[in-house]
Amino acid sequence: MNIPAAARIPDSQALILILIMAAITYLVRALPFLLFPGDKKTPSYIVYLGKVLPYAVIGMLVVYCLRNVRITQAPFGLPELIAGAAVVAVHVWKRNTLLSIAGGTLLYMFLVQSVFS
Repeated sequence: MNIPAAARIPDSQALILILIMAAITYLVRALPFLLFPGDKKTPSYIVYLGKVLPYAVIGMLVVYCLRNVRITQAPFGLPELIAGAAVVAVHVWKRNTLLSIAGGTLLYMFLVQSVFS
């Protein structure tokens, strides 16, 4: 792949950028342990956020994924509805998040590429 000379950055600058990104990543991951050490009680609002935020994020992702579904045009949201129902069914059955999401994704891709194409 030929990259124009104007688009390249020097190796030293690339190394500096990588080191800065690594340091920030490390800091973000270490920050909770620095703010809330093991011998100190975690504040109740942090515990509350730890319980409710995962569900809020999943809900937001579902809304984001379904934002462009047109129920007035073919296929009327059927692939999304079928795949979403499959995710719920597999999760209720197996209680395995990875299996639920992977199964729903595979089913959705099959539906949009084969059945509703």
